[in-house]
Amino acid sequence: MPRSFFRSGIAASEITSKTLYLCRREFIKSGLATGIGLSLNGLLPENSLAKDSADGFKTDEKLTPKNSVLTYNNFYEFGTGKSDPSSYSGKFKTQPWTIEIGGMVAKPAVFDIDDLIKTMTIEERIYRMRCVEAWSMVIPWQGFQLAQLLNRVEPLGSAKYVAFETALRPEEMPGVGGLFPVLDWPYREGLRLDEAMNPLTILATGLYGEPLANQNGAPVRLVVPWKYGFKGIKSIVKITLTDKQPVTAWNMQNPAEYGFYANVNPAVDHPRWSQKTEIRIGSGSFFSPDRRETLPFNGYGEHVAQLYSGMDLTKYY
Repeated sequence: MPRSFFRSGIAASEITSKTLYLCRREFIKSGLATGIGLSLNGLLPENSLAKDSADGFKTDEKLTPKNSVLTYNNFYEFGTGKSDPSSYSGKFKTQPWTIEIGGMVAKPAVFDIDDLIKTMTIEERIYRMRCVEAWSMVIPWQGFQLAQLLNRVEPLGSAKYVAFETALRPEEMPGVGGLFPVLDWPYREGLRLDEAMNPLTILATGLYGEPLANQNGAPVRLVVPWKYGFKGIKSIVKITLTDKQPVTAWNMQNPAEYGFYANVNPAVDHPRWSQKTEIRIGSGSFFSPDRRETLPFNGYGEHVAQLYSGMDLTKYY
């Protein structure tokens, strides 16, 4: 990354790093790309993950085609169809953008996202990860560990949870209006503090070497690779540390179907479908999709299972 990147004054969200995109394989080989297969119900096999020589993870699993990542999305603020976010998010304004962090912290602050990105080291900013839902993708994310940001505001010892909130702009988000809203807006999510501080948990600011597109959660979104996709809150404007379990959008909407933890657990079926398998988007064919077995914790059990030692994961789902 040229030094001019840090002092040019150009907004980070306006920079399209074609060099990074074209050199992705070299980044992966060098260990600067932190591979974390993100399967939105898709899990990478345990033996396909290796602890990187730095402090990350990598996988050699085939990446999801970029076009699929850009056109097959859940972002209900722009509509409930998979193609709605890419079709209707063009008017969503992501500049300027700030994130307010407060609650149980010693140093509450408001961060400008472009300034924040510029202060992160290259190692902190480049990741390769995977996601899960009932379908899955393997995505090369760019971002930084959420822990790096939380450490700046110094969580108090009494803090136990981290709450997140999405922007709410009805004039730019056609999916939030109407007489019968899909969710109680704004979109809200939460993690336990130890989950938030895990090195696998990142705030993503780009993918495929380019800034996040609006439909993917621009300019900053949460990525928690061992949890189902609805935990990946997009377009974050507020983060609050608290001692109480936060309310979350889908749990409020239907608590019988969506628990707070949202850990990938193929042994616990969704009431309306099995979660034992997922379809990998962008591979296979319409008539013969690439269907795979879902692994506990999306294949990241070695790195996160200890967070839930002694918990009944059929009750805390």
